[in-house]
Amino acid sequence: MPNRSAAVESPPAAVETALLRLGRNIRLARLRRNLRMQDLAERMGVSRFTVAAVERGRPGVSVGAVFGALWALGLIEDARELASPDRDEEGKALEQARTRRRARVRTTLGDDF
Repeated sequence: MPNRSAAVESPPAAVETALLRLGRNIRLARLRRNLRMQDLAERMGVSRFTVAAVERGRPGVSVGAVFGALWALGLIEDARELASPDRDEEGKALEQARTRRRARVRTTLGDDF
Protein backbone atom coordinates (compact mmCIF):
# COMPACT_ATOMS: atom_id res chain seq x y z
CA MET A 1 0.00 0.00 0.00
CA PRO A 2 1.44 3.42 -0.91
CA ASN A 3 2.35 5.85 1.83
CA ARG A 4 -0.34 8.42 2.44
CA SER A 5 0.54 12.00 3.18
CA ALA A 6 0.05 13.59 6.58
CA ALA A 7 -2.45 15.98 4.98
CA VAL A 8 -4.64 12.96 4.15
CA GLU A 9 -4.07 10.92 7.29
CA SER A 10 -4.35 13.78 9.77
CA PRO A 11 -5.37 17.06 8.14
CA PRO A 12 -5.39 20.30 10.13
CA ALA A 13 -8.69 20.91 11.88
CA ALA A 14 -9.58 23.83 9.61
CA VAL A 15 -9.07 21.64 6.53
CA GLU A 16 -11.10 18.82 8.00
CA THR A 17 -13.94 21.20 8.87
CA ALA A 18 -13.93 22.76 5.39
CA LEU A 19 -13.99 19.33 3.72
CA LEU A 20 -16.87 18.15 5.90
CA ARG A 21 -18.84 21.33 5.18
CA LEU A 22 -18.23 21.08 1.44
CA GLY A 23 -19.24 17.41 1.45
CA ARG A 24 -22.46 18.19 3.32
CA ASN A 25 -23.23 21.00 0.90
CA ILE A 26 -22.71 18.71 -2.09
CA ARG A 27 -24.94 16.06 -0.49
CA LEU A 28 -27.66 18.62 0.18
CA ALA A 29 -27.48 19.85 -3.42
CA ARG A 30 -27.81 16.26 -4.67
CA LEU A 31 -30.81 15.58 -2.43
CA ARG A 32 -32.50 18.84 -3.44
CA ARG A 33 -32.23 17.67 -7.04
CA ASN A 34 -33.73 14.32 -6.02
CA LEU A 35 -30.70 12.45 -7.33
CA ARG A 36 -29.46 9.13 -6.03
CA MET A 37 -25.74 8.70 -5.42
CA GLN A 38 -25.67 6.43 -8.45
CA ASP A 39 -27.29 9.16 -10.60
CA LEU A 40 -24.66 11.69 -9.60
CA ALA A 41 -21.90 9.12 -10.03
CA GLU A 42 -23.04 8.44 -13.60
CA ARG A 43 -23.09 12.16 -14.42
CA MET A 44 -19.58 12.49 -12.99
CA GLY A 45 -18.25 9.30 -14.56
CA VAL A 46 -17.17 7.81 -11.22
CA SER A 47 -18.40 5.13 -8.82
CA ARG A 48 -21.00 5.75 -6.16
CA PHE A 49 -18.24 5.05 -3.63
CA THR A 50 -16.41 8.13 -4.91
CA VAL A 51 -19.58 10.20 -4.52
CA ALA A 52 -19.92 8.89 -0.96
CA ALA A 53 -16.32 9.87 -0.22
CA VAL A 54 -16.92 13.37 -1.61
CA GLU A 55 -20.06 13.77 0.48
CA ARG A 56 -18.29 12.56 3.63
CA GLY A 57 -15.53 15.10 3.11
CA ARG A 58 -12.81 12.45 2.97
CA PRO A 59 -9.40 14.13 2.72
CA GLY A 60 -8.08 11.48 0.31
CA VAL A 61 -10.71 12.08 -2.38
CA SER A 62 -9.36 13.80 -5.47
CA VAL A 63 -10.02 17.45 -6.13
CA GLY A 64 -11.15 16.31 -9.57
CA ALA A 65 -13.95 14.31 -7.97
CA VAL A 66 -15.04 17.28 -5.86
CA PHE A 67 -15.07 19.62 -8.85
CA GLY A 68 -16.75 16.90 -10.90
CA ALA A 69 -19.58 16.78 -8.37
CA LEU A 70 -19.91 20.55 -8.42
CA TRP A 71 -20.02 20.49 -12.23
CA ALA A 72 -22.59 17.68 -12.36
CA LEU A 73 -24.80 19.60 -9.93
CA GLY A 74 -24.49 22.86 -11.87
CA LEU A 75 -22.52 24.54 -9.10
CA ILE A 76 -19.10 24.82 -10.74
CA GLU A 77 -19.43 28.59 -11.14
CA ASP A 78 -19.63 28.92 -7.36
CA ALA A 79 -16.08 27.56 -7.16
CA ARG A 80 -14.62 30.37 -9.29
CA GLU A 81 -13.83 32.53 -6.28
CA LEU A 82 -11.86 29.84 -4.44
CA ALA A 83 -8.34 31.12 -3.86
CA SER A 84 -9.09 34.12 -6.06
CA PRO A 85 -6.06 36.40 -6.44
CA ASP A 86 -8.40 39.36 -6.00
CA ARG A 87 -9.37 38.19 -2.49
CA ASP A 88 -5.81 37.30 -1.40
CA GLU A 89 -5.07 40.36 0.72
CA GLU A 90 -2.10 38.78 2.50
CA GLY A 91 -0.52 37.66 -0.77
CA LYS A 92 -1.02 41.08 -2.35
CA ALA A 93 0.61 42.78 0.65
CA LEU A 94 3.60 40.44 0.53
CA GLU A 95 3.98 40.96 -3.21
CA GLN A 96 3.82 44.71 -2.81
CA ALA A 97 6.46 44.63 -0.06
CA ARG A 98 8.82 42.65 -2.30
CA THR A 99 8.39 44.87 -5.32
CA ARG A 100 8.79 48.23 -3.63
CA ARG A 101 11.62 50.00 -5.25
CA ARG A 102 13.98 52.36 -3.64
CA ALA A 103 13.78 55.84 -4.98
CA ARG A 104 16.86 56.40 -7.04
CA VAL A 105 18.46 59.74 -7.43
CA ARG A 106 19.48 60.19 -10.98
CA THR A 107 22.59 62.20 -11.43
CA THR A 108 23.56 63.67 -14.71
CA LEU A 109 27.06 64.26 -15.73
CA GLY A 110 27.47 67.90 -16.44
CA ASP A 111 30.08 69.70 -18.44
CA ASP A 112 32.19 69.99 -15.29
CA PHE A 113 33.38 66.41 -15.58
